[in-house]
Amino acid sequence: MTTDPICSAKGCRADAVWVLAWNNPKLHTPERRKTWLACDEHREHLSQFLGVRGFLKDVVPLSDWESPEGA
Repeated sequence: MTTDPICSAKGCRADAVWVLAWNNPKLHTPERRKTWLACDEHREHLSQFLGVRGFLKDVVPLSDWESPEGA
């Protein structure tokens, strides 16, 4: 059974179309990238949440995402 990626926002079940790559410098090496997925509606909110903490590294369309080593 294959499931489509869904948005990481709490309670959202919409299809994800964005990848938000981030890392917490207190926990992760600089090259490490964790990911959250976002629908169009929640992309800005999730980006701001990560951005104000200094965690957000990149936002790319899901269709263009290639997971880096160690993610």
